[in-house]
Amino acid sequence: MEHDPEEIWLRTQEVIAGALRQSGAKPSDLAAIGITNQRETTLLWDRRTGKPVANAIVWQDTRVAGDVAKFSRDPGQDFFRAKTGLPLATYFSALKICWLLENVPGIRSQAEAGNVLFGNIDTFLVWKLTGGPGKGVHVTDVTNASRTQLMDLKTLSWDQDILKTFGIPAQMLPRICSSSEIYANAAEPELAGVPIAGILGDQQAALVGQTCFAAGEAKNTYGTGCFLLMNTGEHPAPSKHGLLTTVAYKLGAQPARYALEGSIAIAGALVQWMRDNLGLIQASPEIEELARTVEDNGGVYFVPAFSGLYAPYWKDTARGVIAGLTRYANKGHLARAALEATAFQTRDVVTAMEQDSGIQLNVLRVDGGMVENDLLMQFQADILDRPVVRPLAKEMTALGAAYAAGLAVGFFKSTDELRSHWSAGREWRPKMEAIRRESLYQSWEKAVTRSFDWLE
Repeated sequence: MEHDPEEIWLRTQEVIAGALRQSGAKPSDLAAIGITNQRETTLLWDRRTGKPVANAIVWQDTRVAGDVAKFSRDPGQDFFRAKTGLPLATYFSALKICWLLENVPGIRSQAEAGNVLFGNIDTFLVWKLTGGPGKGVHVTDVTNASRTQLMDLKTLSWDQDILKTFGIPAQMLPRICSSSEIYANAAEPELAGVPIAGILGDQQAALVGQTCFAAGEAKNTYGTGCFLLMNTGEHPAPSKHGLLTTVAYKLGAQPARYALEGSIAIAGALVQWMRDNLGLIQASPEIEELARTVEDNGGVYFVPAFSGLYAPYWKDTARGVIAGLTRYANKGHLARAALEATAFQTRDVVTAMEQDSGIQLNVLRVDGGMVENDLLMQFQADILDRPVVRPLAKEMTALGAAYAAGLAVGFFKSTDELRSHWSAGREWRPKMEAIRRESLYQSWEKAVTRSFDWLE
């Protein structure tokens, strides 16, 4: 699963130009630029030309599954988790870097000579925006660095032992910065002179956008995947129940804040699959209308383990299953099962998060594209047995990046000021009877086990 980095850069330029044109703004009108990005997606490019050496490898790509098995045997699973907070999985950047170094001819020697740079998409865009070859600033922030499986969570620096284990040259890596500081001024003509002052990985950006600045506050973002993050304060919280320990954010010189994260690989992507691969709908929003043609899921459960199962199971060898099919089942039941899969997976993660943190979530703050789906949000409240709240502003990821940049340049004075901007837009309260809730969830758990170990 790959992305064309040149296309991403082209679209970024188009969006910048379009936003300035529509708003009538000039570079001098802008206080700062914040960047948020899809994490883990791995990109190598030539320092001298700015040209990518290959397509970016997307976080959902599973080509390194064999390497996961190899490194799990030696040096072992806990060698990486203890320092990085991450289990060995196809998800993170380190093994994707290894794959590129081994499979693109001549790249390893160029990387060792300092001519090939690594970055997630945030790093690539900052480098491009600040002038590219000969001028570009090669940086990332602590949230993105924490998803590479190469950064020590406590020191917030690249770990030399892990780099040696993976065989990754240190000179490829960007400088790790906070999430909110002035990294450099933009050189791109459309933005010339504007400080680039905020970087946050997309899920951490949503946590900041939702103003979850206190330990115990959490949000869930429903996008291609689904990502639940809980702020755990100034100390990393190790997980015993299949979650990730990650950096939540670091605002300037303040201490880093950490989070527990439950990562679900497939959420909105399942709706896209129903649209593109099965042709059951023409546009993604139609999934709700189709699901409402039936009263319930008809006993059908959809476990979308297309690239394995992420939190809390971490089974690379799982694959997707549809369970409970009878002749009674129709496309409406499939649509409903697809939506319910996201809610069931979220309950899996909430349960693990409460066990790890010892904190019960009294309410779940939600954002992302799927929160427009009322049927899904009501079922989410029902299966969790607690309220689900959507803020008035729905695009929390972009907002969080803007908040980080604005804090760095003094446009916003404090996190208390940011809190004052948050307001609830809609709330869903649970209506389902407890016996039905638990019956549905038990059937879901049974379906999940059917997906295990599909690959030998």
